[in-house]
Amino acid sequence: MAVKYPVIDLFCGIGGLSKGFRQEKFKVVAGFDIDESCRYAFEKNNQSKFYAEDLNLLPSSFIEKLYPKNTIKILVGCAPCQAFSSYSQKYKDNDKWKMLYTYGRIIDEIKPEVISMENVPNLKNYKGGKVLDDFLAILTKNNYYINWKIVDSSDYGVPQSRKRLILFASKFGEIEFTKPTHKNNKVTVRDTIGNLPSIEDGESHPLDIIHRSRKLSALNKERISITPYGGGWKDWPEELLLECHKKDSGKTFGSVYGRMEWDKLAPTMTTQCTGLGNGRFGHPEQDRAISLREAALFQTFPEEYEFYDPNTDFSSPKIEMHIGNAVPVNLGKMIAKTIRKHLRQYVK
Repeated sequence: MAVKYPVIDLFCGIGGLSKGFRQEKFKVVAGFDIDESCRYAFEKNNQSKFYAEDLNLLPSSFIEKLYPKNTIKILVGCAPCQAFSSYSQKYKDNDKWKMLYTYGRIIDEIKPEVISMENVPNLKNYKGGKVLDDFLAILTKNNYYINWKIVDSSDYGVPQSRKRLILFASKFGEIEFTKPTHKNNKVTVRDTIGNLPSIEDGESHPLDIIHRSRKLSALNKERISITPYGGGWKDWPEELLLECHKKDSGKTFGSVYGRMEWDKLAPTMTTQCTGLGNGRFGHPEQDRAISLREAALFQTFPEEYEFYDPNTDFSSPKIEMHIGNAVPVNLGKMIAKTIRKHLRQYVK
């Protein structure tokens, strides 16, 4: 399978999607991302070549030549999704949304046999649905069979409340989604991080530098210390509230400064998921926000995944951004399984 069905991953980041494909025995021949800082983690963990390129400027022929001859080309990727996210409305006029058109252009010029695209659910509504419709029009023009839907990642073993729009397209026939594996047995916060050793805020575990949490200010330390299990800022006394929480506009953000609950799902991991004030990212019991390691586990990265080059300076913000931007590995694995089953059905 690895020889016949090579994969190229666009907007690959540090390789969460590619890792899922590798776990399903596909060969990922290359990953493309404009962020050079993703190179080490992508190449180290996926045994693949990383290209730090602006896909807006790169000729599609460069990508096409990387596929071995006489193989079935698989092209996958998650165009930057901040522009489409209802969580990050400040990005609504950001040009990142145009990268989906870049993805469409590359498809139009290469015409790979199998395609997958992952993005946030709000893509279907962005600019009145025009951006998604234009992408679908490119696929239709090129005679692809198309299937897409909103998927609950927790149905496939991702321990987060994380819904995503997943699209498949094929020259061979319609791709049927893999049936949920965890519909009735969700992976919880306890299952994911319950066995990790305790650490204090601002501390790294001596045996795991990635198990590191942000240092809290004295005020935020006091706030988290009085936050009950499963609670948040609404449980604080008046003198600890932020000014924004006293306004009607701030009262809608009920999850910020909140603690997770052991037997529930974690919230969606973001590029600021180790910040106490950025969501329900407080540890269920310890007086701190989650660590980088815990965020990585919620993204279903294997414990042995290497996130930084030991020969360079360690950067918590950069690693946090990389982890938060990634496609969860288990979701990537589902996408790969779906494509593998499809190929076995249609390609002899």
